[in-house]
Amino acid sequence: MRPLTSPRALRTCGRIDEAIGVSRLWPLRQGRRDYNRGVLQHFSERLARGENLRPDECEAAVDHLVSEAEPAASKAAFLCDLALKGETVEEIAAFAGALRAKSVQPALSEATRSGEILDVCGTGGDRLNTFNISTTVAIICSAAGIAVAKHGNRAITSQAGSADVLEALGVRIDLSPAEAAQSLAERNFAFFFAPNYHPAFRFIAPARKLCADRGQRTIFNFLGPLLNPARPTAQLVGVPRPSLCEPLAQVLQRLGVRRAMVVSGKVSMNGAPDSYLDELSILGDNTVAEFYQERGFTSSTLSPEGFSPQAATLSDLTGGDRAANAEIVRAILDGKDRGLKRDSVLFNAAAALMLAGRSRTLADGWDAAAGVIDSGRAREKLSELAS
Repeated sequence: MRPLTSPRALRTCGRIDEAIGVSRLWPLRQGRRDYNRGVLQHFSERLARGENLRPDECEAAVDHLVSEAEPAASKAAFLCDLALKGETVEEIAAFAGALRAKSVQPALSEATRSGEILDVCGTGGDRLNTFNISTTVAIICSAAGIAVAKHGNRAITSQAGSADVLEALGVRIDLSPAEAAQSLAERNFAFFFAPNYHPAFRFIAPARKLCADRGQRTIFNFLGPLLNPARPTAQLVGVPRPSLCEPLAQVLQRLGVRRAMVVSGKVSMNGAPDSYLDELSILGDNTVAEFYQERGFTSSTLSPEGFSPQAATLSDLTGGDRAANAEIVRAILDGKDRGLKRDSVLFNAAAALMLAGRSRTLADGWDAAAGVIDSGRAREKLSELAS
């Protein structure tokens, strides 16, 4: 399987293992499954040669990454070498599966589990400072009667993450697993605050910081949407690079998601290099990878032409801090903002409603989402969640 980066797109950031003084000389008996201390250094050696890891080796790597005893330097060296080699679909799926197994699991009711559960989120990382489009879409979909399990965190690469803006809107983000399960069943919405469900990640944070300090992204930059503890059946996932769409959609399919779209939206800016939103874009063509169950995997380009009739630029979608973004979300859900921000939300909500089986086409989904806003149901849902 083709990796996400070319194998020797090598060391433009320098050899991180050498820069932080990590020895590569740790023995590991070939073929053993009971990996000992030193496994990350051994795997780093192989990754540096362009070798891929087996699923059981990925699981062993995860055990060491979440271990408090493993030095941050060896974790960082491993993560850097994995990224520089380029993660395969098999490796990402194995990492996601191993990390999901270590997460806190909410006890969802049988009725909730038997129905559709939707998540709408982006990986972040586009650094374009738009307002919280996915969070607005999630509230609209909940108001449309879909159970929405929103998985998210505070801001990392933006001014306001989903947790920040929901908190500013008065929505609780600190629900216990039992409270979140109850809210999902009774209100068709629950926020699953990532740190509460992935406690082992605190042992990975120092290594990620070492990588970030050297300008190196890691596999954790795009694992978030794959780790929702509610196990959604339908997902709309945004990524900041078109090349990520197909592999992450394949991973979601392997993880058992019923239907998903992974999207990256182009932003064309007057002669400047193209940028990409981790959302569907009304500013340019969209790369889309989607599937339905185990069948029908397709990759395509989706044009926004015919949806938003208004000419738009990136500045029309710009957000601010948590307070400013909360006001933007309120204005859209109240029906007061009928401009380009609303159009961007409707475009993404159209896709989400289609994935959840509430509309047959994007055009129908657009109209349905607009109806949820114009009828006042979106405003009422926000009031209910904030009560």
